[in-house]
This record gives sequence, C-alpha cells and structure tokens, in this order.
Amino acid sequence: VQLQASGGGLVQAGGSLRLSCAASGRTFTMYGVGWFRQAPGKEREFVAAIRWNGGSPSYANSVKGRFTISRDSAKNVVSLQMNSLKPEDTAVYYCAADRSRLPGTTTTIDYWGQGTQVTVSS
Repeated sequence: VQLQASGGGLVQAGGSLRLSCAASGRTFTMYGVGWFRQAPGKEREFVAAIRWNGGSPSYANSVKGRFTISRDSAKNVVSLQMNSLKPEDTAVYYCAADRSRLPGTTTTIDYWGQGTQVTVSS
C-alpha cells in the first residue's frame, strides 16, 4: 500500500485547509486510515481516523468540532477538512493506514505516507 499526502500550506489563524491522502496498491487490506501530526520537538500524535469503508470517524479532542475526516470511495482518497485553524495546529501532517484497526496510536500503524507541512500564523 502506498499513501500520498497533499494539501498542506500556510494559512492565517481562523482559516481553512484541506488535506488529501491518496491510497494505491493493495488497499483492500486496509481497515482504517488516519492522520497524525508532529510539531517540532514533540511526539507524533493522533488527529483523526476513519474506517476504509467510510464509517466510524474519530477525532482527537483538540480538533473535534473543527476538523472533519471523510473518504471518497471512487477515488480511494481520504480527506481532512481543517477549519478554524489555530497556531497550535502547526505541524507536519502524516497519512497512515492500519490493516487491523482504526488508527489511534503510532505503534500499530502498518503504512505511513510522507508528511505535508501545515503552518498556521497568528
């Protein structure tokens, strides 16, 4: 499975960005897809996840109500719509997939995509 993340950039606080994760290869082996982020000097943390069939979205408390994860089944793409962005959302965002469960921790992830930088200015 290959994961290709895109959509990062620079935005002012209160603005919006949409990240996309395009999956290819043996996607039928994936159970769930999610997003993690890593800020400078911090550990990589969970942001949001969704089952590959589009069900059971879950979110970190820090983004609940502001971020929305969704799946476009026709395109094998999982998107993360990020609204009301805050400077503390600044991080490298990584797309990830798990063969057995809904992603929630970095230790169980089977596949990682490359990161995409999100910078929120105050």
